[in-house]
Amino acid sequence: MDITFGTDGWRTTVEEFTTPRIRAVGQAVADYVDAEGIDAPLAVGYDPRDGSRPAAEELARVVCASGLDVLLADRDIPTPVVAWTSTDRELAGALQVTASHNPPTYNGIKFIPSDGAPALPAVTDRLADELKPPNPRPEAEWGSVREVGLLEPYFEHALSYVDADLDGLTVAHDAMHGSGRGVTDELLSRAGATVTRLRGEVDPEFGGTNPEPSAENLDSLVSEVRTGSAELGIANDGDADRIAVATPERGVVDPNWVLALLYDHLLETEPGDAVRTVSTTFLIDRIAEANGHTAHETAVGFKWVAKAMADHDALLGGEESGGYGITRHLRNKDGVLLALVLAAAHDTEPIDDRLDRIRDEHGDIVQNRRSVDCPDDRKEAVLDRLSDELPDTVAGTAIDRIGRTDGFKLLLEDGSWLLVRPSGTEPKLRVYAEGETDERVEELLSAGVALVEPLI
Repeated sequence: MDITFGTDGWRTTVEEFTTPRIRAVGQAVADYVDAEGIDAPLAVGYDPRDGSRPAAEELARVVCASGLDVLLADRDIPTPVVAWTSTDRELAGALQVTASHNPPTYNGIKFIPSDGAPALPAVTDRLADELKPPNPRPEAEWGSVREVGLLEPYFEHALSYVDADLDGLTVAHDAMHGSGRGVTDELLSRAGATVTRLRGEVDPEFGGTNPEPSAENLDSLVSEVRTGSAELGIANDGDADRIAVATPERGVVDPNWVLALLYDHLLETEPGDAVRTVSTTFLIDRIAEANGHTAHETAVGFKWVAKAMADHDALLGGEESGGYGITRHLRNKDGVLLALVLAAAHDTEPIDDRLDRIRDEHGDIVQNRRSVDCPDDRKEAVLDRLSDELPDTVAGTAIDRIGRTDGFKLLLEDGSWLLVRPSGTEPKLRVYAEGETDERVEELLSAGVALVEPLI
């Protein structure tokens, strides 16, 4: 059966998101849980897309008919809430129906093991190998399906975990019509903030915009903070595992800088290493080193970040696409609890001031990326050819060393870098660059594109 578990679960077009495929994933997960000997219910959640609740019900039926009890969310729910519930209630894991930040023409399924972290390939490969039509047990052996509310325990945990009294703080929250509506804003409100709600209505079409909290999609949020209607802006993607921040001076803050300010804030009360992906800024390394800690680099994909968070007992982990996690809370992306953490950080020191201080203490960085079309079946060949044709210099600067954690990362003698890696979700190669100025980054990106395009 043609189902591929990519960087974070199975994601596909709605035309390919068929009932037989949904049922096959449910059966594979039920078989995995049975083989592992886990005697606990499985949680099933879903985002607000048109087909997500029906798909969740299909999954629940298949898992139930395999002998497992199911806790089915009573509303569309953020992925991190489902993941945290899995750990908090010591469940067998969770299934979440979502296509995250993809447009409404997509849907998908994430399997989250019992530890709440993204499933590693050792798990998803087993699921892919076991895909088959449902194989129900005799009805007398079926489990139960119980519809439950998952938010209140999560709210209680978040408010006890984050020491935040936000009385007097004004926050604008843009839910982008996703599962963060009535969740992230409610959490901030319960902590004392006055919250202005944007795009908080149910809309399976996401208002005609992909539910991705990138700068080009957040004009209204930026307007709220720049006109003084709110001191701080927060946005979530479709399933609220990612987060974006807007401030009066910067508008939408570069996600690399958000990770830097999170690390800086957390280090004020607790020591610890950081984890970042190969495409995330070296600024994290500078902050870690200045505080006697280490930044650990992983391949792209939060599953690898989560693994390294455990391996190194790190304080936090993050990636340049806006996904961040705090190890003691949940080894997974969480755009809900992180909203509370960021609001608390802002209440302690305004984020614009904090970022200015970080820049003064650790230096400036600029990062950007471009995408180059490349068929999936050509990616490996292109990277093989690139391995044989790497230059000695890039944009006039000698290569100091080459990292191969994920694709090719060319670290240059001036401290800048260029990364070429295959996308795990699209038929594209990603070209990233980091330097001290916009001009330098654009120069590096152009050099990177010129390097790979002839090889495709």
